[in-house]
Amino acid sequence: MAGHSKWANIKRRKGAQDAKRGKIFTKLIKEITVATKEGGPDISGNARLRLAVQNAKGANMPKDTIDRAISKGSGNDATSYTEITYEGYGPKGVAVFVEATTDNLNRTVSNVRAAYTKYGGSLGTNGSLEFIFDRKGIFNIACPENFDEDDFTLEVIDSGATEVEVMDGYVTVSTEMADFGNMQRKLEEMQLEPENAELQRIPNTTVSLEDEDFTKVMKMIDALEDDDDVQKVYHNIEATDEQLATI
Repeated sequence: MAGHSKWANIKRRKGAQDAKRGKIFTKLIKEITVATKEGGPDISGNARLRLAVQNAKGANMPKDTIDRAISKGSGNDATSYTEITYEGYGPKGVAVFVEATTDNLNRTVSNVRAAYTKYGGSLGTNGSLEFIFDRKGIFNIACPENFDEDDFTLEVIDSGATEVEVMDGYVTVSTEMADFGNMQRKLEEMQLEPENAELQRIPNTTVSLEDEDFTKVMKMIDALEDDDDVQKVYHNIEATDEQLATI
């Protein structure tokens, strides 16, 4: 089965950039806090929190930082966050989908709109990009010692794996959104802990850009990702290897 290795690679490279800017911990802490407030601090009984902690560990977040985020989410004075999405287009018709978690909706929409506008994009209405992106479960796992791709694929396919690909020492497993939990449990049974596991928005149609336009759109995406309220940004660019190397 073919996989979304290009999308996984984009995410890993962007993740590395965010870590250098000190942004990724802020976003992960917010997700842990929201997950705790929503479902309680018991990881065994809170699937969202378990996933958030797993992703935090994959990003090498210290245990005491994770524990403080859970404690913050458990407190009566925990900040109330709203989860919201924004949809629009960047230059050259690139679809750009933003997921945000905020304690101030006016601030967030103002910042998001400004990023779209500054780089020649336009913010649209919610639902305008539904036909472009599909929700998929994506699991990125470091290949264990003596990893056999065929055996692994046979193991996970019955739990809902739709795509599996091995690249650069990682195996990327994709599932339909409904099978996300099944795959989590299967990987736990196999004693494999993903470095990253989440529901992503995978484009079903893509656009190719000239280098100059690619650079312009990526500046817009960087501006959005730099906002502390923005958790994730998705796009439908089919980038070349040369363009990916510039990220």
